[in-house]
Amino acid sequence: MKLPSHDIAARDHPDGTGFRIQLPRRIAVRPLRQVARRLLLALLVLLATVLIVYLDSDGYHDNAGGTVGFLDAFYYATVTLSTTGYGDIVPASDGARLINVLVVTPLRVIFLIILVGTTLEVLTERTREEWRLARWRSNLRDHTVIVGFGTKGRSAVLTLHAKGLAKDQVVIVDPSGKVIDAANAEGFVGVVGDATRSDVLLRAEAQKARQIIIATQRDDTAVLVTLTARQLNRSAKIVSAVREEENAPLLRQSGADAVITSASAAGRLLGLSTLSPNAGMVMEDLISQGSGLDLIERPVVKAEVGRSVRETDDLVVSVLRGHRLLGYDDPTASPLRSTDRLITIKRARPRAHPAEPEERRVRE
Repeated sequence: MKLPSHDIAARDHPDGTGFRIQLPRRIAVRPLRQVARRLLLALLVLLATVLIVYLDSDGYHDNAGGTVGFLDAFYYATVTLSTTGYGDIVPASDGARLINVLVVTPLRVIFLIILVGTTLEVLTERTREEWRLARWRSNLRDHTVIVGFGTKGRSAVLTLHAKGLAKDQVVIVDPSGKVIDAANAEGFVGVVGDATRSDVLLRAEAQKARQIIIATQRDDTAVLVTLTARQLNRSAKIVSAVREEENAPLLRQSGADAVITSASAAGRLLGLSTLSPNAGMVMEDLISQGSGLDLIERPVVKAEVGRSVRETDDLVVSVLRGHRLLGYDDPTASPLRSTDRLITIKRARPRAHPAEPEERRVRE
């Protein structure tokens, strides 16, 4: 199965690994701009030293003979600030020596701090990033991996975030560096690389993920990613999107727990909206989390055990019993059992602060 070029674009990364992890940054400063700024400061210190020596050139002695000109002052400033000090040009007068003590020596210290500080900053930044990455890996578990941050992947993330999933519990995997930069700007951790490769998914800690959402551009890529993800994580819930409905069985055979056919789902919604625009608006509202009406999956509470589906306070659409999904009008759905889960329609309640997902609160 041949992969499209856009799904393998990050394979030839400069570090030779084919991928990289990008953590969100609070302040984005370009390294080249930092270096250029420090070099400019160093040049200004050098020019200031040259000017000071040249203005007091009569107080300096050149062992080679002759007067100390502008070139000699530039030469002296260079070897002095760099602590080379050949000794061929030396301050001879008391005034020149006093200026070296009070002015030139502090400028030398500032010059060295600028140069050494640049190196230290680079090393410190690299160490800080490695520490952040190590800490992120050690703390990350039961998270959500999103493969593909296009329209489908972004919509999935927004829905999960509206339901309370924190941004630090989401890892985006995409072959495009620009896409990962956009994900970082929104506060998500990103991995640049081809998700069909196990080493890329391992960098996203897919082996410790609770759920993996696959929203690639092509169906063949989705199949390969599903196979790889299922091989790394046997217990994670994998949801995959495909364009063509005929590829859905192949996704399920590859290990996907749920398969969403984007083309047919959009087509059915279009047909429904054509026949009944109001019904189409209701369906659009149901799949848009956080506003209007929401579809909620929840466990059966103690007071509902033994009752029928119609006796619950919520509008029950389906009953999940084991691996069977029973309709609300299925006679076997009642009475409700303590191990059942209900798919209900409830009015959305906006949250001021993202809370934990309902699924996690139930388990705890």
